Amino acid sequence: MPNSDVDLTTLREIERRVLWLSTRMIDHANRRAETEIKVGGHQASCASMASIMTALWFGHIGGEDKVAVKPHASPVYHAIKYLTGELDRSYLTTLRQRGGLQAYPSRTKDPDVSDFSTGSVGLGAVAPLFSALTRRYTDSQFGAQASARFIALVGDAELDEGNVWEAIADPATQELGNFTMVVDLNRQSLDRVIPDIAAVRLKRFFADAGWHVAEAKYGARLTAAFAEPGGDALAAHIDSLSNEAYQELFALSGADVRRSFLRGADPAVVRIADRLDDESLTALVTDLGGHDLGLLIDTFRRCDEAADRPSVVFAYTIKGHGLPMAGDPMNHAALLTLEQIDAFRTAVGLDHATEWNRFDPDSPAGRLCADVGGDINNTPPPPRPVVPVPAAARPLVTSGAVSTQDAFGRVLASLADVAGVSERIVTTAPDVSISTNLGGWINKRGVYAHAERDDHGGAARLLKWAPGPTGQHIELGISEMNLFMLLGQLGLSHEHHDRHLLPIGTVYDPFVLRGLDAFIYGIYNDSRFVVTGTPAGVTLAPEGGAHQSTITASVGVELPNLTCFEPAYATEVDWLLCDALDQLSRPDGASSYLRLSTRPIDQTPFAAAVGRMGEERLRAQTLLGGYRLIDPADDGRPAVTIVTTGVMAPDAVAAAAELDEEGVLASVIHLTSPDRVYRSWRSGLTRSARTARAVRVPSHLHRLVPTNERTRPIVSVHDAASHSLAWLGSALGTRQYALGVDRFGESGTIADLHELTGISTGSIVNAALVAIGDLDLYD
Repeated sequence: MPNSDVDLTTLREIERRVLWLSTRMIDHANRRAETEIKVGGHQASCASMASIMTALWFGHIGGEDKVAVKPHASPVYHAIKYLTGELDRSYLTTLRQRGGLQAYPSRTKDPDVSDFSTGSVGLGAVAPLFSALTRRYTDSQFGAQASARFIALVGDAELDEGNVWEAIADPATQELGNFTMVVDLNRQSLDRVIPDIAAVRLKRFFADAGWHVAEAKYGARLTAAFAEPGGDALAAHIDSLSNEAYQELFALSGADVRRSFLRGADPAVVRIADRLDDESLTALVTDLGGHDLGLLIDTFRRCDEAADRPSVVFAYTIKGHGLPMAGDPMNHAALLTLEQIDAFRTAVGLDHATEWNRFDPDSPAGRLCADVGGDINNTPPPPRPVVPVPAAARPLVTSGAVSTQDAFGRVLASLADVAGVSERIVTTAPDVSISTNLGGWINKRGVYAHAERDDHGGAARLLKWAPGPTGQHIELGISEMNLFMLLGQLGLSHEHHDRHLLPIGTVYDPFVLRGLDAFIYGIYNDSRFVVTGTPAGVTLAPEGGAHQSTITASVGVELPNLTCFEPAYATEVDWLLCDALDQLSRPDGASSYLRLSTRPIDQTPFAAAVGRMGEERLRAQTLLGGYRLIDPADDGRPAVTIVTTGVMAPDAVAAAAELDEEGVLASVIHLTSPDRVYRSWRSGLTRSARTARAVRVPSHLHRLVPTNERTRPIVSVHDAASHSLAWLGSALGTRQYALGVDRFGESGTIADLHELTGISTGSIVNAALVAIGDLDLYD
């Protein structure tokens, strides 16, 4: 913090300018031009946050601190960054415009890069909590850095989101004394005034979770009035008002405020009111702590003293504070009129020529803005360091029956011994570490806890569960949202903490969807991590439909900044996991998602592919997304191409053998990453700068299926929804029969489930015969 004691007069001047700039930015965005839909913006929400953010940026935080900004207060953030010199003036008129300021804070798309993207409510509220956990972890592993605070600015209605409470309740987030959540308690959501009981209940929830609970409820004037004769009655009367009744005071003026406020009041309260004129009474009874800059700064500092636990500050505010719409229950999306904007501009002492100006650099406000900017404004982080991830961690596996989940555990355990890599890997799981094969890694690298704990004999067991500061596995409770929130922050450790990590998370694949919002949030933030969804598909047959996944493969392919892999063989897992970890360091890298299975798979077909292609060539094609697993020579017989991925490879190979006996030639293409193959095909269409004509550059798919085979029909099979591979026929310009799981699963054997869902060996054979005309589709 540049100044330990801030002049409140200067601070109020800055607060007023911040409010003006944020209000005017929204006004300009909505008057910029005619658009097909409403531009939007939240002037009232910005107004309720202007005091909190002014106190925080200009009176509390320093350069190491990280803040998540309430989504609707984005213009307030940009106004502060403009006044402190980080944001160029030209951006102030680009709110919600292409190439301009985003609607909500974005660490990847805004020019004044925010610490955390917010917008999907509830996620930004706890992202700094998991960043604080990440900082605690990196300090334990690599040595303590300069102290840093992590702060979340949230709306009270945002606390309705269940993921907030999942994060607060998780043991991994306990005792994070460097985290503070500031709740903008304006008692309004999008549609209503929130009932009175909400604030009382919320405070109790936080206290019961072991948090330090503070509040900025009443401003200095009201606090002083409470100390005078009759003050107890005044405090009791204000506290007894319903939220609706108190909100109404802000929409009234003059004698109407007096009549409304004194309705049912104690005589002692009436006597206090009688000593004040209408204007003074209004100023007194609407003096809330969330707009008292001095009180806010003092409250923030008291949170720093609670070093043994997280803090929450309930800052009582009025939505629309300082604007004509203050307290109006319908002000959420309201905009000031042109006349009201003109009046506000004049009241701030500006005109049309100066309305976007910064403060005079020689003024007290200008000097404070410069001091704060020099301390807290962001600088681009250096590139991520290059980590010497090996091409493979284990020898080739060419025999036996191995599941991809088992192979994953073995590869990770081998990586635990690779110097320069192992110390950067951190794993996490929502209470499924053993059942997702993390045991070998945990035995070698340990379980993380920020302080030594009595392991009660855990270190002597088969699975060495002895938590301590040197451990590299963070165990979470059963919350997929927490898993992806933590992965998202571990994957930003380089940018936030100057410590590059290689995070790996495991989760039962069906429950990827339970954490999908946080999953998307992490990769939208350009976080880098690896997640393993296992077991995937209906091949986890005995567990039934509740534990079987069908659409996660599509999610993996469709999400930007993510590469989805679906290997079948053990060495494929090795190559792909090492490549995924390498991707975490590359400038053009991405996060990765591996869909794995517990089904043991015979490695013989892979061994044959190694013998036919050679290890180096096979690895290259595996990383590109696929290779020809069964590659018979064309002998003039009717022919079909079977395309498979992941755990369905054995069935595709068996179907090819059966078709051969039926007199049909069948090649099998195994896609280790349908995602990479699809993107290769999509990116293959370029435009010739010379002729301005579309030009097709051969994609990996077209290299796998040569020209002379593209008239053959395709049968695709996937232990996932059939549409996930249904694009292949269009890409190659031929007929396709897409087999997949298009119904909910149930309990049974693998053979039962494959037959029920139409992805069995027999189903593949029948589809192939239909495709070449040997079987009537409707028989």
